[in-house]
Amino acid sequence: QVQLVESGGKLVQAGGSLTLSCTASGLRLEDYAMAWFRRAPGKGREKVACATRVGTRKYYSDFADDRFTISKHNAENTLYLQMDSLTPEDTATYYCAAGAYATVTPEICAGEEDFEYWGQGTQVTVSS
Repeated sequence: QVQLVESGGKLVQAGGSLTLSCTASGLRLEDYAMAWFRRAPGKGREKVACATRVGTRKYYSDFADDRFTISKHNAENTLYLQMDSLTPEDTATYYCAAGAYATVTPEICAGEEDFEYWGQGTQVTVSS
């Protein structure tokens, strides 16, 4: 059974930092491209950041480009998202996802349909 479990979401003040974790079981992270998506209240799911199988090539959405860092610790089977300079606009449920054949380049990340495994999400709330 494949399982992705996110953790680390909490209430933080604007300007603060937060690190989210996604621990995988039933699959090896080194065999999957990984991604973070988020869904804010009243909005659809959107890409945050993605990483290739090895994790050396990464994609960032515009809003995350200079503030967020995605990293894969394949030895620990854990995906991380470091978030800095948080704003209330970052308030959302954050999901990690795995895709065996998802394309990731610095310019492009595959859509959510290309990620076949998903976690349940962790809530991030940024207060002003």
